[in-house]
Amino acid sequence: MSDTTAEAAPEAPAAPATAPGGGAESFTERLRRPRTYAVLIGSLLLLVLPFYLDRFWLQAGLFAMAAAIGAIGLNMLTGATGQLSMGHAFFLAVGAYGYCVLAGESSTENGHTLTGLGLPTWLAAILAVLLAGAAGGLFSPIAGRLRGAYLGIATLALIFIGQHVLFNAGSLTGGYNGRAVPPLSLFGFTFDDTEVVVAAVPFGSSEKLWYAGLAALLLSALFARGVLRGRPGRAMNAIRDHRIAAGVMGVPVARYRAGVFVLSSMYAGLAGVLLALVFQRTVPEYFGMILSLEYLAMIVIGGLGSVAGAVIGAAFVTLLPQVFTHYSDSLPLVSAPGTGGLAPGEASRYLYGAAVVAVVLFLPGGLARLGLARAKKPSAPNRPKATKQSASPNQSALPNQSALPKQSAPPKNPGEKS
Repeated sequence: MSDTTAEAAPEAPAAPATAPGGGAESFTERLRRPRTYAVLIGSLLLLVLPFYLDRFWLQAGLFAMAAAIGAIGLNMLTGATGQLSMGHAFFLAVGAYGYCVLAGESSTENGHTLTGLGLPTWLAAILAVLLAGAAGGLFSPIAGRLRGAYLGIATLALIFIGQHVLFNAGSLTGGYNGRAVPPLSLFGFTFDDTEVVVAAVPFGSSEKLWYAGLAALLLSALFARGVLRGRPGRAMNAIRDHRIAAGVMGVPVARYRAGVFVLSSMYAGLAGVLLALVFQRTVPEYFGMILSLEYLAMIVIGGLGSVAGAVIGAAFVTLLPQVFTHYSDSLPLVSAPGTGGLAPGEASRYLYGAAVVAVVLFLPGGLARLGLARAKKPSAPNRPKATKQSASPNQSALPNQSALPKQSAPPKNPGEKS
């Protein structure tokens, strides 16, 4: 994984757009670019999807949004800084269960007396993200000094510790059966299953959370993009490529590694909060080692060190099992869960496992770099045609002066001063 991260190209700082004539590109010319039209059409499509899709596809899209937020954080740690982390699922669990404890009420459920602080849900969501960052801060001294496989093994221990705590701390997590998730409430608007009719379309919890997830993903992507294209991003790339040289140039390597680990943990905590709100119930079994491996697959398939790559990889890995489950009757070799054949979840793991191998071998930059390389393919410059000059009769009779052998200087008189 460390070799792969070294090969991935970082997100270069945004260069000023230039017009075909060489001058600065105006705002009107930027609006005429095909990429701008694609972004506008895609944004409009995402805004109107809740009016046409059913609950199944909306939940699948929300899972992809939550996964994209977590993958962006992991990509800043692994793709941009070169720090391998196998414990990303632990910080998702901290965010999810932290929200449940902070926002939930004390009650008895499934034989467990659950502890809850009953805070406002919007405040509980913010504190859950900060709690995940604090958990990453406790581990950051280790993350600042370890690298490569050593850090991966150390973070893998967080998964086993987290699973033990989640299954046995029944008063906080609800044990094996988990605990219910309080719906988010913001400015008096509750994101629950109470129907709200918008343009003759009943909006439930999935439709309401769709726009909250879009806002969270947009803010997370813009913040990460600013970090990667600014001075911190250049320092992170220098640490990834050559940490000794980065230290010689004055980059505090250990401090940057620890800081990026905390930031990645906060992204995972936000993804965990959104996942809990979509699931409406948290179970410890979900936050295992398989989830951490899936997040690594997301950033490798999408593209290491790229925000767009993290989003593309998260959509690929998250939506693939949902598509297989929905169309299991029509797909060959795939059967519905529990029927004895190849389950959709297993088939999707085989497919994106093969995708990881294919990307590493044939496309080290990921799916995001594939489109970027085609868009930035340089065109051959137009060279002015050489004009033939008519030679005069005297010049045509003379040979080429550059082809004539150079005459050596006459030898100096031994008594002559140089």
